[in-house]
Amino acid sequence: MQERIDVRDTTIKRISGYLHRIVPIADKSGQIISYALKPLMLEFKTRDVMQVLVGSSLLAIPVSLTEEAWNLGITLPTTNVVLIILLSLVFISVFVYFNFYKVTLKGYVFEFIKRVIGTYFLSLVVVAVILTLIQKCPWGTDNWLALKRIVIVTFPAAMGGTLSDTIK
Repeated sequence: MQERIDVRDTTIKRISGYLHRIVPIADKSGQIISYALKPLMLEFKTRDVMQVLVGSSLLAIPVSLTEEAWNLGITLPTTNVVLIILLSLVFISVFVYFNFYKVTLKGYVFEFIKRVIGTYFLSLVVVAVILTLIQKCPWGTDNWLALKRIVIVTFPAAMGGTLSDTIK
């Protein structure tokens, strides 16, 4: 009599430099007849960085060109700016957790934090470059206004970067 293997027994292996979950496929009797490979996007690699840069640019460009975003930077209090930063990080964290780490967070907490912080930071840089290029960051004369405008536009840009990072 052959030994039955529980189909919930999955393993994680690196294949061609990327992590994959190997899921056994069993017949009705419980005998494994094949295996399925599911790519795991647990590591924040160069490809992910490029996807975040492109995705954040997609939303940063139209939002950074709106006068409403520029004026909001003038009128928004510091407390609200800090809350926007925290809200951005919470949204990124929740989305990343449920799309990448829900099943496999254990052992990859550092990668999770790296992906969340990296996504926000890259989006921040993209927005800073765009707003500087269109001369809406008054560096040297009003740095705080420049930072507020960057944070405001980074909120949607980071969401775009996070979404594009899910593309395999």
